[in-house]
Amino acid sequence: MLTDNLQHNRTLHILFLSIVFVCSFFINNNVLLSDIMESRNLITAREMVSENNWLVPTMNGELRLEKPPLPTWIAGIVEYVSPDNIILQRCMSGLAACLLVVFVYLLACLLTQSPVYALVSTLLLCTSYNIILMGRTATWDIYCHAFMMGAIYYLVKAFRLTEQRKSYFLYAGIFLGLSFLGKGPVSFYALLLPFLCSYAIVYRKGLKGKAGGIIIMAVTCLILSCWWYIYIYVFHTDMASYVFHKEASAWTNHNVRPWWYYWQFFLETGIWSLLTLTALAYPYWKKRVEYKSSYLFSLLWVVFMLFFLSLLPEKKTRYLLPILIPCALMMGHILLYWMTCVKNMKRGDKIVFCINTILILIAVLVLPVAAYLFLFSKGDMGVTMFIVTIIGCLLFAFWMIRSIRKTEAFSFLLAVTALFMFIEIFFMPYLRDIVHNKDFNSISAVREMPALKDLQFYTPEKESMRIEMVFEAYRTILNLDTDDKNTVINRLPFVLVSHYPAEEILPDGWEEEMEIELIGVYDNNRWPKNHRRYTSGFINHVTVVKKK
Repeated sequence: MLTDNLQHNRTLHILFLSIVFVCSFFINNNVLLSDIMESRNLITAREMVSENNWLVPTMNGELRLEKPPLPTWIAGIVEYVSPDNIILQRCMSGLAACLLVVFVYLLACLLTQSPVYALVSTLLLCTSYNIILMGRTATWDIYCHAFMMGAIYYLVKAFRLTEQRKSYFLYAGIFLGLSFLGKGPVSFYALLLPFLCSYAIVYRKGLKGKAGGIIIMAVTCLILSCWWYIYIYVFHTDMASYVFHKEASAWTNHNVRPWWYYWQFFLETGIWSLLTLTALAYPYWKKRVEYKSSYLFSLLWVVFMLFFLSLLPEKKTRYLLPILIPCALMMGHILLYWMTCVKNMKRGDKIVFCINTILILIAVLVLPVAAYLFLFSKGDMGVTMFIVTIIGCLLFAFWMIRSIRKTEAFSFLLAVTALFMFIEIFFMPYLRDIVHNKDFNSISAVREMPALKDLQFYTPEKESMRIEMVFEAYRTILNLDTDDKNTVINRLPFVLVSHYPAEEILPDGWEEEMEIELIGVYDNNRWPKNHRRYTSGFINHVTVVKKK
């Protein structure tokens, strides 16, 4: 059978995972709307290229030293090669996501010597909600965790050898340094520290005779991690000190949530949320799973990660991205148990299997209904595509029903993976239509206007300009004291971007020395006016102000 060959043939693993990678991270990656984080990152990369300043990043003309530069350098190279190419920028994040998943596959093989378990775990990871999201947007979190997984993989290889292999420690040090240059200590705290705690408890590997390798790793990591910070501190001491204290303060004063804020962590796995909770039942599974130490290790990794993240006052759901890694490894053991004990599965195990799979089956059957309500009935989906959706979902439902009836866990996993690939290929383009503002009129139109090309853009300093508008306009938009007439006159001619008409913004008596030309009123709200997310912050008047 094809499924049997796929389970045990590592060459097929590579080919199949490559196809999954393409669908999960690359196909239709221009569909998702740019959010505030992506806008900040790409503006920084854009200015890095336009100002030819690769060591001291700026964002909208101001120093941006809060984030280390490695992902910005990657985005800057892409911007240099292909300016304003959001698809290619997101492909870089997709490559980082692929790197992360590959190291998870290699780590799973290393822990269990089972390629089947490794394939199952990585498929679970590739079909988890948050990993798909982060692999499709040009944000920096995916980079630091991908590099950290490389460090963890080589650390495990080094720990498991009786003799000292300094090369593994060197590779671990390189990846640790790259992770720090990706987003500072974030992945060290969120991913590495919980890993070390759980690994030490379960495997208790000694470090005797490996001091030299550890020193090499530490020195390599320090060199790669610290050189940029030292450079910034030497040449921008005051700003570096300010940013350090601001970032330290943010961890305790910004987005403060209660310690139980992450109790819904299992939802980050998306369709596997129930399976994540099921896999946490250690007393039930400890005598059933084949690789008991590896299962306990992955479960403790999840627990320690939740514990350490919950200690921090600042909490955001995107900080839960790394928890998908041990969750996938943990769930992989449960799925592997269902795969290997088909003939001897007890009644209780069958009930647990059916509950987990039937709920996913119901979700698949609901998809055509959702497509009708949100797309077809509103005219955003054609008849042909709606029919394809119905037929596709029925075929996947039939595949799942067959897998559930025969208790074929691997076949069910393949059905879910194929369903995700179907959605990513055919459904992703329709996501833009679900969020629809009929009055949408993007400020990005100013990019194509030759009359504005050589003019500086300003915004009133008493207004708050959303950074997404800077990204869409593809221009630096500086603050301007519009109450000071002399300051305004000295900047003429310029383009004013404001929430209110220029007549209400410019200083008294402006008519005597200036004239204005309204270019347009732009509404960048993706949500309709009656939606709670609709905000006046996305509405801007663009006006040319010049001398009479």
